[in-house]
Amino acid sequence: MTTLKKIPILGIDFTKITNHELLELLKKDLTAKNTRFIVTANPEIVLYARKHPAYAKVIRQADYITADGIGIIIGSRILKHPLPERVTGFDTMNQLLALAEKLQKSVYFLGAKMDVLQAALKAVKKNYPQLIIAGAQDGYFGQELLVAKAIQKVKPDIVLVALGFPKQELFIQKYYQSSQAIWMGVGGSFDVLAGKVKRAPFFWQKHHIEWLYRLIQEPTRLPRMIALPKYLLFVLAKKFHLIK
Repeated sequence: MTTLKKIPILGIDFTKITNHELLELLKKDLTAKNTRFIVTANPEIVLYARKHPAYAKVIRQADYITADGIGIIIGSRILKHPLPERVTGFDTMNQLLALAEKLQKSVYFLGAKMDVLQAALKAVKKNYPQLIIAGAQDGYFGQELLVAKAIQKVKPDIVLVALGFPKQELFIQKYYQSSQAIWMGVGGSFDVLAGKVKRAPFFWQKHHIEWLYRLIQEPTRLPRMIALPKYLLFVLAKKFHLIK
């Protein structure tokens, strides 16, 4: 694997990479059947990892840790080691689906409620009609080992895990070596695919206020939004050597 520059932010080494560069690497990984673990981390994940060393250890094992959130980009600039751009989980997932369709690679979908998963699969079949769907399983399963064995049996090239953090990363780290596939945690992306959650229009994305759009759509997210200012305070403390 090509050695990629890492940018440390509060104990997590982010991959210094653009969307285009990541897509090119993933294209090579798919062709070569390389096993990969992708984490798309936002400030909330960084703070959780800081508080839970075992989780931090898990995500540090990822091959690519990308900046999913403008807060990560701002943090990298404050620390004088700027990351080039946001590389979000949702965008990367869609790029992977398009790439898989083009290269005739298969995808396994794991996570979300059954109705959300079914609606997401319906949308995927419409948007990527030639895509090979290796299998699917909702996120409300009992024995995870049985799910892991089911994935291993169908030999997918890509496994998208929508269990939310930290569960999805813990699951991936535990089982991703059992299949020659690209494994990625995608959080609530199936909800967006299914049309249950609307993604912010381009204007909001372009001006880096997608978080505000989501808060307006889902006011119950307010407690989670507190993570951003808390994260920035930690970054400033790091900048002035007030914390390790």
